[in-house]
Amino acid sequence: MQTAVVFTLRIKEDRDVESIRKAISEGHLVGWEANVNGKMGPNVADLSSTMNPIKLSDKAINLNLKLMKWRLVPDLDLEKISGLRCLLLGAGTLGCSVARVLLGWGINNMTIVDCSNVSHSNTVRQSLYTHEDAVKHRYKAHAAKDALLRIRPNINVEGVVLHIPMPGHVVGQSMMETTKEAVSKLQELVNSHDVVFLLLDSREARWLPTLLCAAMNKIAINAALGFDSYTVQRHGTRNTSDSFSPNLMVQNPTGEYLGCYFCNDVTQPGNSQTDRTLDQQCTVSRPGLSQIAAGLAVELLVAITQHPQGILAGALMNNDSDDCQANIDNPLIGLLGGIPHTIRGSLWSHEMKLTITHRFPFCTACSIPLIKEYRQRDFAFVLDACNVPNYLERLSGLEEILKRPDLDEVCIDQAIKR
Repeated sequence: MQTAVVFTLRIKEDRDVESIRKAISEGHLVGWEANVNGKMGPNVADLSSTMNPIKLSDKAINLNLKLMKWRLVPDLDLEKISGLRCLLLGAGTLGCSVARVLLGWGINNMTIVDCSNVSHSNTVRQSLYTHEDAVKHRYKAHAAKDALLRIRPNINVEGVVLHIPMPGHVVGQSMMETTKEAVSKLQELVNSHDVVFLLLDSREARWLPTLLCAAMNKIAINAALGFDSYTVQRHGTRNTSDSFSPNLMVQNPTGEYLGCYFCNDVTQPGNSQTDRTLDQQCTVSRPGLSQIAAGLAVELLVAITQHPQGILAGALMNNDSDDCQANIDNPLIGLLGGIPHTIRGSLWSHEMKLTITHRFPFCTACSIPLIKEYRQRDFAFVLDACNVPNYLERLSGLEEILKRPDLDEVCIDQAIKR
């Protein structure tokens, strides 16, 4: 309003001014009303909750989640879910799909990490990017952040452009400072989040985040794609500094005895990109696969938050399903069902299997010797892992195990125990 209208009230001389003031203060006359402080002035009504489109959107989103609680799962702890701080490593096909499902569960705090740019081949498979992003060759981390803010404007989301150091990818002197900064930034990000999603393109790119999650005892959810197959896995906890021998006879091991993505390996991760041609450096998978794996990854996380034992919950197997459905008091079952360790699925056979990988004492990513060495040497350890051949195998003790003359007997004995 650029102009104001002023009315002048002329009172007859015989009127008592004091009586008029008293009448106004007592509310007998129309005009200013007393505000919350008891003074005459305008009263302000906040209508943003009913007229602000952003707040209306929040109410609608939260109402959809609350309907689950009101109608189906009265004990569902929505605050525990929405309060999670999620770190997404990788903003490709999996990263975009995971971010969308996290939004659906009302999770408002996430950070997306990636170092690549949007290309024209990405836009139809990676749901957060548009043709304009590809034309401008935008960083995926930044484009994903902007897309999520367009979907839900008031979330707390950050996009970080970061190259993750990898074993077998040699770090030269010219890259030393930038690599050190990258490691420091990744450490900071993992430490400041509750959950880390490993959604990266290569196996070796998942090594350092796996180590950091083990050292900081963070929830790590791993998802990986083949052409028509997928793997979704929760990493076991690593809250102890003591060495151990896994009991392979345990059918449903709890979280501290579950393995990580590398616990099945008998060699350390290396550079898988060296001998690949350009067409082989891109992950080729059926278009519907990423949505399936992403949905399972997020639902696995949500189920963990609603289980009494959380990440320590025993791993559900295929042959446990019937017994669990018949016995709701089964300790394997949480509020939203059982929590497997690894989910492996195939679009070829349209099947899904629940498997277990036991914690491997000589793992080249999460074993106790590696965690101790990392805590002592920090960046120097990561640098040796990248530059020194077989360094992780020697440090973890895997190299000595592989030299044992009775290795075949050990493997057969463990297979029989399984």
